[in-house]
Amino acid sequence: MRGPGDQDRLAIVGATGSGKTHAALWHLSKANYDVKPWIVYDFKGDDLINSIEGAHHMALHEELPKRPGVYVLHPDIDDEDELDGHMRKIWARENMGVFIDEGYMVGKNSKGFRRLLTQGRSKHIPLITLSQRPVWMDRFVFSESGFFQVFRLQHTGDLRKVNEFIPFPLARRLPEYHSYYYDVARNEIGVMQPAPDQDAILDTFDMRLTKLKKVV
Repeated sequence: MRGPGDQDRLAIVGATGSGKTHAALWHLSKANYDVKPWIVYDFKGDDLINSIEGAHHMALHEELPKRPGVYVLHPDIDDEDELDGHMRKIWARENMGVFIDEGYMVGKNSKGFRRLLTQGRSKHIPLITLSQRPVWMDRFVFSESGFFQVFRLQHTGDLRKVNEFIPFPLARRLPEYHSYYYDVARNEIGVMQPAPDQDAILDTFDMRLTKLKKVV
């Protein structure tokens, strides 16, 4: 099954412990941060995200990066206005990737986030957005996504929300860390096996970021 491209949006949903962050970082490890900057909004202080050697850690008030690479930010939930402004800057800059772990913390009223979701394709701003509670998300996360990865969901309301955008039954419980993967344009759905282990993902980041550092 094909993966997201340079302009695509990938929505990954699943309950805590279902494997969604692990899978999302596997997707990110293969993304094109060797040719453009990728911004990672890490609201939860995820251990795996913070184990990526070669990633740059920065604050919201710093200027957007110009060089390729992985750039990790740790916004506070009270930084709503500053975060919105930061996303508006990405929209204006164009040609940057965005990874958001946990999407509902951005807030449904973020105009910057809405711009990235609805207008980012033409600006070559791919997005990977994660959430454990789809019902709390801006519906544009789902309406604008070209790809979905759906892990175990605990709440029937979350399952109903995702099924508004995926015309296939998702209620059947899959084996641990497996997920449904849906390609919107092709209207194809399949079952994905668990992502490679943590060490393999970190090795991929390390190899690619080390090579990038030598080039730059």
